[in-house]
Amino acid sequence: MSDVNAKYEARGEEKKSSFELLEWGKTIAGAFLVYLGFTTVAFANYAIPSESMVPHLEVGDRVVVSKFSYGYSRFSLPFNLGVMLSRGEHRLFEQMPHRGDVAVFVHPFDNTKVMIKRIIGLPGDVIEVRDGVLFINGEESTTSQPTTLLRLVRGGSRISREFARRYEETIPGGVTHAVHDLTDAGRLDNFGPYTVPAGHFFAMGDNRDNSADSRDMNAMGPVPIENLIGRAEIVYYATGCGNDHTVACPMPRWMKPLHH
Repeated sequence: MSDVNAKYEARGEEKKSSFELLEWGKTIAGAFLVYLGFTTVAFANYAIPSESMVPHLEVGDRVVVSKFSYGYSRFSLPFNLGVMLSRGEHRLFEQMPHRGDVAVFVHPFDNTKVMIKRIIGLPGDVIEVRDGVLFINGEESTTSQPTTLLRLVRGGSRISREFARRYEETIPGGVTHAVHDLTDAGRLDNFGPYTVPAGHFFAMGDNRDNSADSRDMNAMGPVPIENLIGRAEIVYYATGCGNDHTVACPMPRWMKPLHH
């Protein structure tokens, strides 16, 4: 009888373990579905991989991205799941971006690459850069007096230093943001005039001489509006100043909205 009881007890323990595993599986699956839904329709986060948006964003910063700002497309799905879906001409609950928005989007040539840039031009806008000065629809952007500073360059495998000029740029429409300029004779300091095609936007980095953006037709060019993931709203993690007091600290960014 003891052997029979032992077998029943063993079977009971197996059933109990199987039930517990099933319940854990349901809990994990439910949590994943909630996370999937939240990061699809509400908010996501994005880590800054390059120096293209200096001085507003430094390498290693993390930003909160609102998914609902522009509506939803296949690229709104997390984990790059949208690449398996067919391309569409319109977004669900579509809203047009604004000039000056800092947007996160999928690269137009490479669906595996996520980018963050500032939207400079909308469909039909004429974009031109003359000796580093930005013109939109023939109207010149106004700039403040530049300040020269020595800063750490965090891109790539090594940390180096560079002199940069920082100034405030106000684009037509009234959005003002800081810009970094490294040279008056950069590869992309003269561009256009170029008309942004229908269904696309024109994006540029704030680090004007260290950004592969829409000015480079071979590297990126104009971006389909469908490729928008969302609008970067706030920096919730920012890299610090470091221990090198001979260089300028990064611009204060922590918990500061990227739009006003």
